[in-house]
Amino acid sequence: MSHTHDDDESGSLEEFRKYRERMNAEILGENNLVVNRFFALDTRTYEAGALDVKTKELLGLVASLVLRCDDCVTYHLTRCAEEGVTRPEIFETMSVGLVVGGSIVIPHLRRAVDRWTQLEKKSHE
Repeated sequence: MSHTHDDDESGSLEEFRKYRERMNAEILGENNLVVNRFFALDTRTYEAGALDVKTKELLGLVASLVLRCDDCVTYHLTRCAEEGVTRPEIFETMSVGLVVGGSIVIPHLRRAVDRWTQLEKKSHE
């Protein structure tokens, strides 16, 4: 079966989502108190408070770039797309991550831009 490059890209985003959901369910299903509380804390951290959700997701994106976690970058880019973040806002945010993290962030920046472009294409389908 033949796939176009776009099919592979959108599939990879879907595969990422499914894998994340499946593994989170398995991990949380173990009912480990520390793990479950940490996951709950992570979820609560990104809820609206003094900062809105959009701002918190942008902050998460910066931290993920600096820490060079591609899975985290993909997750926060996906959430940013869901929160209506624009391409200029993404690039301004990624510029902060690049300045803070330095040139070692560049490969992750490349992958982040590729993911963002995939998300933009997906939102126009």
